[in-house]
Amino acid sequence: MTHFESRYLVCEGRELHFTEWGAANERVVIAWHGLARTGRDMDDIAAHLAGRGYRVICPDTMGRGLSEWSPAPAEEYCLRFYVALAVSLVNQLGIERFDWLGTSMGGAIGLRAAATRLHGRIRRLLLNDIGPRLAPPAVERIRGYAGHPPAFATMAELQSYFRGIYAPYGFLTDAQWLRLTETSARRLPDGRVTPHYDPAMVQQFIVHPTDYDQWSAWDALDIPVRCLRGETSDLLEPEVAQAMRERGPKAEVIEIAGCGHAPALNVPAHFALVEGFFSEA
Repeated sequence: MTHFESRYLVCEGRELHFTEWGAANERVVIAWHGLARTGRDMDDIAAHLAGRGYRVICPDTMGRGLSEWSPAPAEEYCLRFYVALAVSLVNQLGIERFDWLGTSMGGAIGLRAAATRLHGRIRRLLLNDIGPRLAPPAVERIRGYAGHPPAFATMAELQSYFRGIYAPYGFLTDAQWLRLTETSARRLPDGRVTPHYDPAMVQQFIVHPTDYDQWSAWDALDIPVRCLRGETSDLLEPEVAQAMRERGPKAEVIEIAGCGHAPALNVPAHFALVEGFFSEA
């Protein structure tokens, strides 16, 4: 796997961790993970893109992975603040124009940013199983597990838990499941292991209940958009995907066989869909 560098910057007063792949390359992709995940989910696609001439920046959202937890969760765990973090990050890195790859929440951040504060700077937007509206039952499912993360005595038990709740990701090798577990685990004071994020981040759905209703932002987009939809996704409904084809930027929506919410972007077929889109003029 291509080497990456682990880095930290203070953005909007909060320390943000990110990995950087292919630092010497000129073309830039911001790759942003999903709600209860970390930037290390992007390892496989980032390594592939870095080997094809891209510089890939993979942040841990505030409250996830190695980034600082918010001292004001009700105010800061929301798309508005996540966009502010993204603006600060790319500004400090001196990145003017770039492509955006976002899984689930990471795609929602990119959508909001492309329509507002990063308008004119995001060249192409690739959404991984996310749209301008979320299916309410899927939101409740995610809130259910994300808001009350379990704790386990062993890493083996934590991995078994991840294999269950993230089965919709599609095929992962044993080595990829192990990496997913090791890069998204933390020890509690009592020695047990639990997912590596701040449970308070689910306050976004309570304090900002309409945060993910983004049709107005969608209709304002004037850049190419490709959406990868897991064929059994319970988050991105077929009728929403069809509306995405018909209004706003008129996205190209591609269904990914063998996946639900959300494709892991870890196999050659996924690599080709991402690289092919970003390599277009």
